[in-house]
Order: sequence, then C-alpha cells, then structure tokens
Amino acid sequence: MSVNKILESQSMDAGAEPARSLAETISEQVYLLTENGLAGAVVIIVSAIIFGKIVDKLLRVTMNVWVKKSDTPLDDLALEHLSGPVVQTTVLYGLWVAANHLQIEEAGAKLFVMRVIQTLLVMIWSLATLRLIDEFLRHASKKRDRYRIVENRTFPLFSNLSKLVLVGVAIYGVILVWDVNTQAWLASAGIAGLAISFAAKDTLSNLFAGVFIIADAPYRIGDYIVLEGIGTRGEVTSIGLRSTRVVTRDDIEITIPNAVIGGAQIINQTAGPSPKMRIRVPVGVAYDTDAEQLRGILMEVADADPIVCETPEPRVRFRAFGASSLDFELLVWVDDPEDRGKAVDSLLDAVLTRLRAEKIEIPYPKRDLYLKEQPSA
Repeated sequence: MSVNKILESQSMDAGAEPARSLAETISEQVYLLTENGLAGAVVIIVSAIIFGKIVDKLLRVTMNVWVKKSDTPLDDLALEHLSGPVVQTTVLYGLWVAANHLQIEEAGAKLFVMRVIQTLLVMIWSLATLRLIDEFLRHASKKRDRYRIVENRTFPLFSNLSKLVLVGVAIYGVILVWDVNTQAWLASAGIAGLAISFAAKDTLSNLFAGVFIIADAPYRIGDYIVLEGIGTRGEVTSIGLRSTRVVTRDDIEITIPNAVIGGAQIINQTAGPSPKMRIRVPVGVAYDTDAEQLRGILMEVADADPIVCETPEPRVRFRAFGASSLDFELLVWVDDPEDRGKAVDSLLDAVLTRLRAEKIEIPYPKRDLYLKEQPSA
C-alpha cells in the first residue's frame, strides 16, 4: 500500500469509523516513516539501540541469577566485560540493516560500509576478549593454591603473551575483512624472523628456557637452590625471562642465564613435603672411646641446641672404621636452609667442648718414622 492510499483511507474513515487502536496507529506511522529512506534508517538505528538495551537488561537479569549460585568471581568478570560488546554488536547490526535500507546503488560503497562495520566488530570483540583474559589472569595470580603456573611474578609474562596473540589475531581478521594480499608480507616476515633467530640465538635460548622454568616451576622466589656443576647456592630473589638472580650467603647477587640453569641439575633445599633441612655433622674419636658414651654426648648436644628441631628427632649413626678414628655422624634437622651454617657452627663448638670435658680424644693422622741405620758423623 502506497502513502497516498493510506492518507486517503485515513481521511475517508475519519468520521465514520471509531478511533483506531494505538497499535495500528503506530504501525501506520512507522510505515509512513520507512517510505523515506533516511528516516527509515534512523528508525532502524534507534530501534537497534533500544533492542540492544533490552538484550543487555535480559542478559544481566539472567546472568545475575546464575552468578548468585556460583562462588567464583569469574562469572562476574564475564558479565561485566561482555555486556557492552553485546549492545555494541546489536547497534552495529542495526547500522548494517539501515545501510541496506538506504539501498546504496554503488556496489563499492555498499562493500565499504559492510567492511567498516565488520572491522568495528573485530576490534570490539578483540578488546573485550583482551580485557576478560587480563582480568582472569589477574584473578588467577592471586589464587596460588588453585593456579600454580600463574603467579604475581608470571602475570606480566602471560598478560603480554595474550596481548600479542590477540593483537595478531585481530590484525589478521582485519586483513581478511579488507581482502588484503598477505603473501608478500608473510614471505618478508619469514625471512626477517629467520635472520633475527640466528642473530639472537643466545637471547632466544634464554627466553625459551625462562618460559619453561616459569611453567615447570622447579623453584620459586625465596627458595634455596644449589646448582650442580656450577657450585652456586643461595636464595632465589628474581626469576626473569632471560636470567635468574640468586643471593649467596656472602650477600653477593649472582645473575645466571636461564639457558645455563635449564641444562643444570637443580637441588631445591626449600621444596618438598617440608621446608626443613637435615644437617650431617661428622665426628671422629679415638679407637678406645666408648661408643655408647659418645652417642649419649652427641644426643645431649643436639637436644640442648635451640636451632635444632625436636621433630624429626636427632640421630647418631656409626659410619665407618677410619684410618685413625671411629667415624660417627650426628644427624639433625633445622627449620630453614638458611640456618644450616649457623647450626653447624653451634654444634661443632658444643661437640668440641663436651669431648674435651669428657677427656675423649679427637685423633689426627700420626706417622712413625723408622731409621734403618744411623748416619755416620
């Protein structure tokens, strides 16, 4: 039905028929507006905005019911960061419908509008996904008991990697939308990447080793480690992508490339079922010493030392018949590997004092010299 026929129908029925319903009136007015391309496009856009608001409201109401039943805050993050893109997507869809309603004659202009809308969609959802992943990683870094890989120290790594991946995917999506030939770019990028990999071989090896160290987590910040073959022992103070920093007991900071650590055997004295560390104190006495008396003396020394743990309890072991002595070993535990040197010093001092008080000889190598004949004057 044309506009003229609708107006004639309205004038003829104005006096004879009762007032029409509000729904019919609105329907006719919308039809009248949509006869004009520009006005119809405006109506479509406004309707899309209103529809988007309604969808957002329904989404929030539905999600809130589900969120209240969940203990994790991840669904709150999803609701916060996805509601906006849903509304924006609805509005962009209305723009696309409005563009079709305008009946653009030129195929190039119509294709350009469609590509612009698709590009905006790629950007909107890429940014929303980026924010959502960043918030998820930030939440995971604070829950070390549930997410062991993502921590405060590894959060920047995973955050930057996710940004690089999403930016790359977004750029590739925009390239596909605009139908750009990427063969030459990919060939140039491959050659450049090959040249960079050869030039930065050591840097890349340290980088990959750092990623594997962070993912595998053989040690953490604050752990005491010993690197076999290197002879380094100390507290880990920093774990980076290129190197790990260790502070020794001499308060000297050593920076070790991650590639070196990746190829070495790592002894973590802090890790394990307990952070406690066992210390072995060798004690050698003369052959005429009473073994049971010595055991009692060593146990008394261990029990009196405040650094030594009560649990597990100290032990004394008879290890070997030495060349000049009976070799015993006092085994004790300390709460932290940092106390090893202090405990050894305290125990050795106490053992020496007790052995001297008990008149127990601490032997040392002795040599007898025999003269076959007296040299002449």
